[in-house]
Amino acid sequence: MAKIRARVPLNVGVGSNIPAEILSFDGLNSNQEHVAIIFNSADKQQGAPLVRMHSECLTGDVFHSSRCDCGEQLEETIQKMGEQGGVLLYLRQEGRGIGLYNKLDAYELQSQGMNTYEANNHLGFADDLRNFEDAADMLKALDVMTIRLITNNPKKIKEIQDYGIALETVIGTQAHLKDGNKKYLKAKVSHGQHKLTIE
Repeated sequence: MAKIRARVPLNVGVGSNIPAEILSFDGLNSNQEHVAIIFNSADKQQGAPLVRMHSECLTGDVFHSSRCDCGEQLEETIQKMGEQGGVLLYLRQEGRGIGLYNKLDAYELQSQGMNTYEANNHLGFADDLRNFEDAADMLKALDVMTIRLITNNPKKIKEIQDYGIALETVIGTQAHLKDGNKKYLKAKVSHGQHKLTIE
């Protein structure tokens, strides 16, 4: 699987300048333009690197929406990997796989009282349409077969193992509680079985 590397320093937090490389891939099953962001040459380090599979969230990652915690989880991961090294897989699976426009429709339903899962179901979608086979293939292309996975999501844990990647350990992210996302986080815990502690 061909890869192209581009050096891209990242600025996350006050005064930070985190060196990283972004890799592109050919031949992924979904034909999506997923990328891997490599910190401190983690694909060449000994031992199991930190890995996060982060699904694209335009509203949270870019515009810092108060409805979710995606942007905060992404920033937490980048800071951690800037210190320890790691592989961030940025996956083009907006809205748990339903796409941006459908996610905006789901936002409107959430404004009417539905939780995030109920809104997706009301629009005719399953709870989570994401698939992590591409993520596993990206890791295999990097010769990374054992990882320390950063996630709170049991679906990610199960699927990455089902696709042949071994887990040395699982590391949770913080619960990034803010105005507007408490119901969202509670739904992730109660419905999605995410491992989060919400005070």
